[in-house]
Amino acid sequence: MTRTVRLVSPVDGSLYAERPYTPDSAVAQALDAAERAQRDWRHRPLEERARFCSAAVDAMLAMQAEIVPELAWQMGRPVRYGAGELRGFAERARHMIAIAAEALAPIEPEPKPGFRRYIRREPLGLVLVIAPWNYPYLTAVNSVIPALMAGNAVLLKHAGQTLLVGERFTEAFRRANLPEGLFHNLVLDHDQCAALIGSGRVQQVNFTGSVA
Repeated sequence: MTRTVRLVSPVDGSLYAERPYTPDSAVAQALDAAERAQRDWRHRPLEERARFCSAAVDAMLAMQAEIVPELAWQMGRPVRYGAGELRGFAERARHMIAIAAEALAPIEPEPKPGFRRYIRREPLGLVLVIAPWNYPYLTAVNSVIPALMAGNAVLLKHAGQTLLVGERFTEAFRRANLPEGLFHNLVLDHDQCAALIGSGRVQQVNFTGSVA
């Protein structure tokens, strides 16, 4: 029997969406694909990464008419506030894209005779983003865009109450033609998350929430 997560809308108590949990075999395949894609992505020029990420932001905004009511049905915030979150999403994303060159630039301390001293920022590899339901686009983009700009691949596990947000991210990156394998939306339970974190194949976890 297929296990599913059921998204019950706080608007009227109806079942708004239902999705199967990602099978463990598919999680392993996503990890393999992400590792392969990241090996190439880490060597892409920063300007090229910025073009893909900027195109994804544009693609997300193009879905605003569908996203705003969809978000209200998922987590109960009135429709009139939904567009504001998307504006904040775009503002944060574009800012992080704009400052990436400075933020990721090497640091060169004061010269010291006989030494060449510098600090170089290197991609970590695979970044797992565990995002909450209350500001589902703002909190996710805070980690997703910087991770990609820094040369990493991203695995997104969104909250069960905002299941469709992860799918919107997937669609935005698809429309932006982000190289295949760099971004994966996973529907996981707590045990699967724990196993993924403990697998040794994820180099950073960005978690926003209050689950023990």
